[in-house]
Amino acid sequence: MRISGTHYRTIWMSESGTVRVIDQSRLPFEFTTIELETVADAARAIKTMVVRGAPLIGATAAYGIALAVRSNPSDTHVAEAVRILQATRPTAVNLAWALTRMRNTLAEVGPKERVDVAFREAAAICDADVEQCRLIGVHGLEIIRGLAGTADRSLNILTHCNAGWLACVDWGTALSPIYMAHDAGIPVHVWVDETRPRNQGAALTAFELGAHGVPHTVIADNLGGHLMQRGQVDMVIVGSDRTTAGADVCNKVGTYLKALAARDNDLPFYAALPVSTIDWSLHTGCNIPIEERSPEEVTHITGRSSAGSIETVRLVPETSPALNLAFDVTPARLVTALITERGVCPASRAGLRRLYPDLRAAE
Repeated sequence: MRISGTHYRTIWMSESGTVRVIDQSRLPFEFTTIELETVADAARAIKTMVVRGAPLIGATAAYGIALAVRSNPSDTHVAEAVRILQATRPTAVNLAWALTRMRNTLAEVGPKERVDVAFREAAAICDADVEQCRLIGVHGLEIIRGLAGTADRSLNILTHCNAGWLACVDWGTALSPIYMAHDAGIPVHVWVDETRPRNQGAALTAFELGAHGVPHTVIADNLGGHLMQRGQVDMVIVGSDRTTAGADVCNKVGTYLKALAARDNDLPFYAALPVSTIDWSLHTGCNIPIEERSPEEVTHITGRSSAGSIETVRLVPETSPALNLAFDVTPARLVTALITERGVCPASRAGLRRLYPDLRAAE
């Protein structure tokens, strides 16, 4: 993706040998990058949502292990780095997937070889994510093309949270087909849920779409159902932080309500995800750990004041507590299909097994 004409990935190696990431906590008002030099830096970036999105969390964790190995390649230090990174965020399965892959790869070589191997493996994880997201776009594009062929206007697509290139290394998951449709000349318009409480839709998805020139409108989270009733939504597409072997989809809180509204209005509801987001060890979404974040994300909001400064203000009474569960689970029965790098399949155990016969043993 491009920002002001310059191509960026969300994470990359700098010429000085450090890892650089886009500081997403500053968007959409300031585009800055920061350096990660230690495993503690990587863990802090994940925990504080400087980087976020399931695939990018996994990529950052992989580079976090590489940075840890650079300082100390011993088994003990690798194990401690895995522990530190694993504790950052519990819901996105890509984190555990990337850490397991890095740990297993490093176990096959001696300490003297581990630095080079670790950085190569982290880079390979990033490159694979880019290609997987590109293929998600290719497969999802055909869905959009088919729906657009029956419309006599721009196709209205609703999305929740941010599942674009900022959530991945490049391209994105849910937004990848939208970018490809736009680039192919298919008229699309995106309804962007603001996605309270952290406003990833209003801040990040809108930023991405605007930078790429995709027509879009930011809406309050609760407006989507009304727009569906009025015939102003043609399809819903979201990402996923963890999808079970039974095809239940865990995504940013509020996704389940959009799926219910889509079902009530007979609209297709798609989830787009790479293989690293599938948790083959879980069969139902009720077993997915749901992250509980700081209540301050609900009680406060950050934005740009009329004077141009970035300020945080309180929204609720001082004495009112708040609950901040960051994700919910959409049952497979409400998902029209899953869009993956291997193609589109029904949201079912059988559908996933058909696309991934080589991974069935993981169940």
